[in-house]
Amino acid sequence: MRRRNLLQLALAIAPASLLTTRAKAETPGPAKVVYHLADLDKVDFVLGNINNHYKGMGGPDKVTIALVVHGPALKAFHTADAAPDMSKRTDDLAKAGLELNACIHTMRAQDVTLKDLLPGFIIADKGGVVRLAELQSQGYAYLRP
Repeated sequence: MRRRNLLQLALAIAPASLLTTRAKAETPGPAKVVYHLADLDKVDFVLGNINNHYKGMGGPDKVTIALVVHGPALKAFHTADAAPDMSKRTDDLAKAGLELNACIHTMRAQDVTLKDLLPGFIIADKGGVVRLAELQSQGYAYLRP
């Protein structure tokens, strides 16, 4: 009789402890996202998505976002060629916490340095695709709109 009571008690307790363990395992940490931007015609769209992402998450303190730019899209961020509102948009997003990464290989191909890009950029010194992979290995969700 005592064994049966112990078994019933163990079975009654087990599901509760499994639920507690499962809840802890499924509780996500702060959201981290990396946006991949290579297409010049998608620059405005991606910057809009990033802005909406911050709003949708409840603000920049609720999500960490990085942007990795390479290929033709980097031309939109050349200081000399940037659209009039691009500098303000980029500056506002950087102030919100957006990490702006420029691919070193694209910079070389376009013959630009960091000072030729809008303020706030850092160099992805191993390349844009390597930076994307590094961020994904750190738990960043990958988005390529």
